[in-house]
Amino acid sequence: MKLWGGRFNKETAKILEEFNGSINFDKRMYEEDIMGSIAHSKMLSKQDIIGKDEQIKIEGGLLQILKEVEGGEFIFDLKDEDIHMAIEKRLIEIVGEAGGKLHTARSRNDQVALDIRMYLKKESTVIEGLLGELLEGLVETAHKNKGVIMPGYTHLQRAQPILFSHHMMAYYEMFKRDLDRLKDSYKRLDVMPLGAGALAGTTYNIDRHFVAAELGFPEVTKNSLDTVSDRDFIIELNFIISMISMHMSRLAEEIIIWSTSEFSFVSLDDAYSTGSSIMPQKKNPDIAELIRGKTGRIFGNLMGILTVMKGLPLAYNKDTQEDKEGIFDSIDTIKISLVIFKEMLVTMKINEKNMMVGIENGFINATDVADYLAKKGLPFREAHRIVGELVVYCEVNKKRLSELTLKEFKGFNDLFEDDINRKISIEECVNGRKSYGGTGLESVETQIEDAQSFLKKNKK
Repeated sequence: MKLWGGRFNKETAKILEEFNGSINFDKRMYEEDIMGSIAHSKMLSKQDIIGKDEQIKIEGGLLQILKEVEGGEFIFDLKDEDIHMAIEKRLIEIVGEAGGKLHTARSRNDQVALDIRMYLKKESTVIEGLLGELLEGLVETAHKNKGVIMPGYTHLQRAQPILFSHHMMAYYEMFKRDLDRLKDSYKRLDVMPLGAGALAGTTYNIDRHFVAAELGFPEVTKNSLDTVSDRDFIIELNFIISMISMHMSRLAEEIIIWSTSEFSFVSLDDAYSTGSSIMPQKKNPDIAELIRGKTGRIFGNLMGILTVMKGLPLAYNKDTQEDKEGIFDSIDTIKISLVIFKEMLVTMKINEKNMMVGIENGFINATDVADYLAKKGLPFREAHRIVGELVVYCEVNKKRLSELTLKEFKGFNDLFEDDINRKISIEECVNGRKSYGGTGLESVETQIEDAQSFLKKNKK
């Protein structure tokens, strides 16, 4: 009979056990369930709700179960429904009647809220560390390629020359915001829910703050109805993981493009590439493509939990059992993605010559020609028009802007002088952008130094 079976005259249908059960996926929270139960038993003993000898038996039994699970001896049975009932049933088998007292002043509704919060706290910390390592990889890649110039793009059209390091530091800023979000979300995760009961609290004289201290929570939840029905913290972590994944997917997309024969800006290390079963010449960027593809699944997990929660009345509903598989999948996916993406990035070879070819074959310094005229007093709109005409002239005559003679420049405006070709050289175009946050070498070096300083502090 089920531990909750007193109300029922029949055993549950086998198909219901399969449909209703969550033990196949929530068993990963076994440690959190056991640690939470030990803390709960200590509180019950402290408050004289159970005897000290009973608490000692309960704790010993729970620690034995922990060893059984970690030793592969514990049998997870679908009939037990979930990890809470599986552990409680085994506890009663081990210690007898005392085990049946563990669930005093507790419901599975607040118990699962505790387990998932504890589990997500642990996993959030792991993700934070892996995200920090990716940030280090981006800064490392930026630092060792400081002098490399590449085309900057808008609309995937060549726009202005930038430092490759500047491009890497743009992604550093994205992932840094993700790290900030992750750290900020932790304080909303780090609230102890046990003691809310099924929905209304309990008539027992419990000490919730004692349990919180035992489990390392700085505070307890304040409303029992909200406590057992709240899944905001799962949604928030799902969202943050989605943001991290989206940012990885954007860079993965660029790496895929850059690694094509048409661009050849980068070459991926053989250890992080795959081949074709039929075309022997192929070297495929499968890691980057999988990062891009897995992002869709992570987004789906976020939409899944949002959809589950959108119409639920207070308080607990069985719908919320559907909160776990998605976040577990997102966590597993983002952890391996962060590890392999960082390794792919730091082993990637930059093809500087091909990047320069990309720069030279476009009118990528056109804005600098317009700025040249504007700095000499010509209204920028007029300068913009003149340079547009210059570009048309170059296209007709199959020339680059840097190949025009002073006479040709002056044919469009007398403000051009003999320093024009120096002013619009690619190096000058890049390093002249000294504005704070710009692509000039000094600016990028400052960005890298600031990032290195932050990452050093972040590791402490």
